[in-house]
Amino acid sequence: MTTLIHLPPIGSLLRHAGRPLLESTLIPLALFWILFTHAGFDAGIIGALSWSALAIGRRVVTRRKIPAILWLTTVLLVVRTVVGLWTGSAFLYFLQPTVQNFVFAGLLLVTIGLERPLLAKLADDFCAFPDALTQHPRMKSFFKKVSLLWAAVFLVNGVTTLAVLATQTVGNFLMVSTAGSYSLVAVGIGLSLWWFQRSLAGEGIGLRIGVPQPKLRVG
Repeated sequence: MTTLIHLPPIGSLLRHAGRPLLESTLIPLALFWILFTHAGFDAGIIGALSWSALAIGRRVVTRRKIPAILWLTTVLLVVRTVVGLWTGSAFLYFLQPTVQNFVFAGLLLVTIGLERPLLAKLADDFCAFPDALTQHPRMKSFFKKVSLLWAAVFLVNGVTTLAVLATQTVGNFLMVSTAGSYSLVAVGIGLSLWWFQRSLAGEGIGLRIGVPQPKLRVG
């Protein structure tokens, strides 16, 4: 007997996954660079924080769910901004997101023992899985195990980013670290999807993409 989990079309999945990434990381980074090059360091860090605050405020006003990744990145960005304005140091400002890689890795490892690890909660922001899938014992076990993979991704990213920060200018750091970080993330996503598919196949669960409304069928 095979259980088929129906997911939305691939375009819908990509839009759902890309929106929180764009909103919480890419736009603030782009705003920082534009304002930094034209108006200075303080303007750059204030602009990045203002965008994140605006994104949260807009969701509060419209009573929409605030993604966990947006909450997390905004709280960390507040700390970075305070330190950046206080010290005026671009090195310390970018040292914090570098250190955050190690913090994320630690949080992923610490929450493995919970009913829903941190990684499972963050995954909700990027892919709206149906309840029939998220509550499946195999799925819960998968998120606990794949948390180890992502802890390793963040540790490697932290070490390499720290090395680049210590040796490059701000412009080179942003270019190299962004490209390197997203390359590592892409590898992590690829491995996670492969592991995800194998985990489900082991339980006789198949995925079907392209159905307008997610639903569970048994046949």
